[in-house]
Amino acid sequence: MEPFSPPEPGFPAEKSSSVPQKKFRVLVGVTGSVAALKLPLLVTELLKIPGLEVKVVTTERAKHFYNAQEIPVTLYSDEDEWQLWKGRSDPVLHIELRRWADLMLVAPLDANTLAKLANGICDNLLTCVIRAWDLSKPLLFCPAMNTAMWEHPITVQQVEQLKGFGYTEIPCVVKKLVCGDEGRGAMAEVWTIVESVKRILEERDLPTQG
Repeated sequence: MEPFSPPEPGFPAEKSSSVPQKKFRVLVGVTGSVAALKLPLLVTELLKIPGLEVKVVTTERAKHFYNAQEIPVTLYSDEDEWQLWKGRSDPVLHIELRRWADLMLVAPLDANTLAKLANGICDNLLTCVIRAWDLSKPLLFCPAMNTAMWEHPITVQQVEQLKGFGYTEIPCVVKKLVCGDEGRGAMAEVWTIVESVKRILEERDLPTQG
């Protein structure tokens, strides 16, 4: 990841050009599922949507699965929260990101972070953003885990808990997993996820085609 630099004055608002344009800001959260290897592709496809701005928040374990050099947008992790805040007047990163984003997309959402979110635990940058999330804004989540973990009785309870908060599930799919097992638990395809974001843009009368 490129060295973190403090936000520009007025973060997280972006300067607009002289020509008024509708902007839609998507914050992508990525957690420690092997499906995190699709993060570069997901970000690339999201950026093809006109007027879309993207930032990424990663957990530490998610870093194992992708190359940060392949992520063409700002990538935040736990250390950035603590580097940014030095004193009482400094901005709190998870609150600034919550204010910046119009939509949050957690892809993939692993079993561990699912359990944290369902129980209100906020012990890293990503879970802090979600705990502080403005519930009037969309939050989409894409579960991804081994089939045996998916089929555990607690999983359905936790997914329903998130849906009860008003979050939108993009369901996992059946396929052969990296571990060799075959069954439900794989993250939805990238095109499915991108189409879900486009639908929300259309609901808000924002352009989805170039």
